[in-house]
This record gives sequence, structure tokens and C-alpha cells, in this order.
Amino acid sequence: MRMSRLPKRRAVAIASGQVRLLAACQLVMRFFDDILWLRRRDSQRRTSGIMPIMKLLLYTALLAATATSPAAAQLKLPRPFSDHSVLQRDRPLHVWGWARADANVAVSLHNQRVMAVADRLGRWNAWLKPEAAGGPYVLVVDGGTAEGKVQVQDVMLGDVWFASGQSNMEFPLKGFDGAPLKNAAAEIAAATDPQVRLLRIEHKSSSIPLRDIDANWTTTTPATAIDFSAIGYFFAREIAAREHVTVGVIDSTWGGTPADSWVSTDALASDAALAPAIDARARFQQDQTDADLATIAEAREDAAIVASGGKPPPHPWHPPEDAYRPSSLYNAMVAPFTGYGIKGVIWYQGETNSNVARAPYYADLFRGLITDWRHNFAQGAFPFLFAQISSFNSPEEEWGLVRDAQRRALVLTDTAMVVTTDVGDPGNVHPGDKQTVAARLALAARSVAYGERVAYQSPLFRQVSGEPGGKRIWFDHAEGLTSRGAAVVGFEIAGPDRRFVTATARIDGESVVVTGAISKPSYVRYNWSNVVPGSLYNAAGLPMSTFTSEERIRGHLTYP
Repeated sequence: MRMSRLPKRRAVAIASGQVRLLAACQLVMRFFDDILWLRRRDSQRRTSGIMPIMKLLLYTALLAATATSPAAAQLKLPRPFSDHSVLQRDRPLHVWGWARADANVAVSLHNQRVMAVADRLGRWNAWLKPEAAGGPYVLVVDGGTAEGKVQVQDVMLGDVWFASGQSNMEFPLKGFDGAPLKNAAAEIAAATDPQVRLLRIEHKSSSIPLRDIDANWTTTTPATAIDFSAIGYFFAREIAAREHVTVGVIDSTWGGTPADSWVSTDALASDAALAPAIDARARFQQDQTDADLATIAEAREDAAIVASGGKPPPHPWHPPEDAYRPSSLYNAMVAPFTGYGIKGVIWYQGETNSNVARAPYYADLFRGLITDWRHNFAQGAFPFLFAQISSFNSPEEEWGLVRDAQRRALVLTDTAMVVTTDVGDPGNVHPGDKQTVAARLALAARSVAYGERVAYQSPLFRQVSGEPGGKRIWFDHAEGLTSRGAAVVGFEIAGPDRRFVTATARIDGESVVVTGAISKPSYVRYNWSNVVPGSLYNAAGLPMSTFTSEERIRGHLTYP
């Protein structure tokens, strides 16, 4: 059988089948050898003469199977190169895979063809010149007679966005239990977009960086979109419509996970400021010592309550231990993509890091994560756009601290932050309005990634100056600053002891003047509480970010 006639990616499947067949034959022959030894020991029965014939037949069958699709099955591409894939336009195109050691591999796409040679481990890399947006094309990887050929169908050149983080980015179009998406039924029914391609990664952790994933690209239909990141899909839909190119979005998310799990071990080991992550890990391990016993006890107690006609009480959440290991999610859900061309990243995470053991070092960790990913993807300072965590009633956590830590990451080039506190839900950590969050991320992308002159930034703290009896706060991007007719609330002031009290505030042009019980305040902050009391907006309709004027932010709660 000629490999060129194999449907799509059958070569890989045949390779797996041959390996399984070889293993099975070896087991059967070993079984026959054992029988032969026993037979010879017991009077040299005539059965022994049959054994060589049976073994010969098995070898013949194995050789025949191998001959039908020979070493073609050795050639393999990683799964991001699957049918319906999107490759990043206008950038050098990196294609890689595996074959036999020293094999010659030809890679062809559109009007290009390049050669690569596999190294002693069978790894090969090929680079094609940048291509403009277009398609569909067929990506052909040909190893000749010895290796066979793999063809990837319906490949588009467009923009690839990597969507990652925890549950609010993972939040699918169908929503979560107890947390529906706004207008879910209509959004799912309309989710047919030929310009948007989806790649959803299943939850997976690893102690070492993995080379591949267990997922394939798909086109966008209600059936494929229903389980996909709502923010990722809405973002891609808007970018595709505005840029008139195919947009591929990779959904690599895991709800309830800390940023510690999404950064590489190299980053953790090379930055002393991230040493507290080890302490947080130790505390987590101690908390989880009896988690399995607690789960069993809760199930037993719940069953007894139900049997007596009652309703079981809510229980503490028991997070998956493997997803909390530092670097475990980077290894399994980010590392396989570091060779794949992308336009940028959209990120929504931080709720889990609001824990009092993790929040104090989040400013360093988050900046380290962005720098780490840019270093490992080796594609320059690609746009890194992120959603600031929202407004939620969680009294024993430091949401204000995390929101300000995220704001401080804007010192890194080509980053953008969208504020979400005005569309949060104090009673639900998973607010249903994902359309607004995605629209603000797309607005940021239009400027940072696509060079459009558009106002995309919320009012951001710049500095404070003295004012009789108080402070004047100055902002960037504060044109048209307004409270939309509501009271100006959320401001607090503190003296050198950092004991904050509520302040009276008024808008004065593009600044805010605050006064209060502290006649000579040293510090001022805004919307620091987990549930924010209100919002100020600029002329673009974007809400002001949480901030504190403290030079170095620190936790205001104590360890439990």
C-alpha cells in the first residue's frame, strides 16, 4: 500500500498497530517456547515438531503486516499539526516531528518545500519562510520510501492565540453548574464560524515537559464550541471578523489552579523572589494530608443525611493534587506548544492565588510567568493580554492584592490588562458575562497586536500629590473620568502604619481628590475590597483598576 493513499494521518495509527502486533507476537512465541520446553521435558512428544512451523507462520504474518505499510509508520507529527490547523501568518513557519535517526524528511506547504534530517534521537525540525494569510492548504511531510508520507488537510494561515488560565478562562459556552453563560442558548446555536478554528486541551499534568498533546484542531460548530472557552471563542470571533483572517484559538485551561503550576521550573529556580512558592507548596501538602479521608467521611455522612430525608451541607473543595505541583501544568499544557507559532496569549487567572499564602508573591510570579513564556516560546515579546480578576465575596482571601499585582505587570512591554470588576458577581466566582470580558480583550488586541489607534486602557494610577487635608491622585487614560452619576466610592487612605480607613473622594478633571480622618495620609488605594463598591469610568467606557500607592504591596491578612 502506498502511503500517499492512506487517509489523512493513518501513518501514525499504523505505527501504533505494528508495535502492538510485534509485542503480541513476541508474547505468543514466548508462550510457545515455554510449552516446547515442557513438552520436551515430558517425553519429547510430537507437538514439539509443530513449534518451529508455528513460529515461522507468526514471523511471516508479522513481516507481511510490516510490508503492507512499511517503515512509513515511523514518521510522526505532533498533534498541533492536525487537519483544520491554523499556522501563524507572517512569521517563520516551524514544523517538527519524529522519524528514524538520520532520516531525510521533506516538508511542503503551498509553494514551499524544505528538507530536514532527523538527529540520532529521531527528532527533525524544518523552517519555512513566512506566508501571508490564506488557505486551505495541505501540509505534506514526506520521508520517502523508508519513512512514508503524512498529509495534513485544510490548513489555514492566519492568527493563533493561546488562551490559558483557570476557570474563568476555561468557562465554556454551556457554562458551569450554577453558573450559566449570559445568552448561552443563542450563543451556542450561532456558533458556526468558518473563520474560527478551535483546539481544546484536556486537563493533564506532568513532572517533566511533554512533547505532544492528546487533541486535534476542529472547525467551529455548536457541537465543538459548546465545551470550549467562551472568552476564547468570543475573542477569536471578533478578531476574525475585524482582521478578515482565520483565527485559531488554543484552549489550554484548568479551573482552580495556581499560577505556580503554569510557570516552568527554570523560572522558579532562577528567581529568588519566587522562593515563597515553595512555602506555599509545603502548606498545600500539609492541608492535603488527609484530603482522601475527608472525602470518604463526607460521602458517608452525606449518604446518611440523604437516607434520613435531609440535604447534605456544602463541603470544602478538595483541589486535585497533581494540578497544584509547581510547573506541572506548564509541562503538560504549555511546553508542547513552545515551538508552535502564535500571535499572542490571552490569560485569565489569579483567583486561586488570592489565598493569603500565595497572594503576597503574585506580583513577582505573574511577571515571571510572562517573561518565562516569552523566553521559552522564543518568538519575541508577543502580546500578552490578561483579564484582571473580578469582584467576589471571599472574606479570607486577598483579591485586591492580586488585582493590584496584575496591574503592576503592565510594566512589561506589549502587555494589556482588562478590568472586570464592573461585570463581576459578588455571589458567584464565575460571572456569566464573558462577552464583555472578551470584547475588552479584543479591544486591547486591536491596539497591542494589530496596531490600530483605539482607546483600550482603563484609567490607571500614575502618582499622588499633596492636597490640603488629603491627597490628589493622578491617572493615565482618565479622559472624561466619571462615576456615571453615582457616589464616588471605594477610596481609602492610610498613614505610615498602613491602617486604611474610608476616604471622601471627588472627581476633579482627570484626577481624584481624597480627604478623610487622617489629616496627612501617606498612602491611598482604590477598590481594594474583594467585592468592590463601585466603579469610575473613562470616556471609552472602561472601568478604573484597583490600585494602591504603596511602593511594595504586601498582604493585609495573616496566614491561617
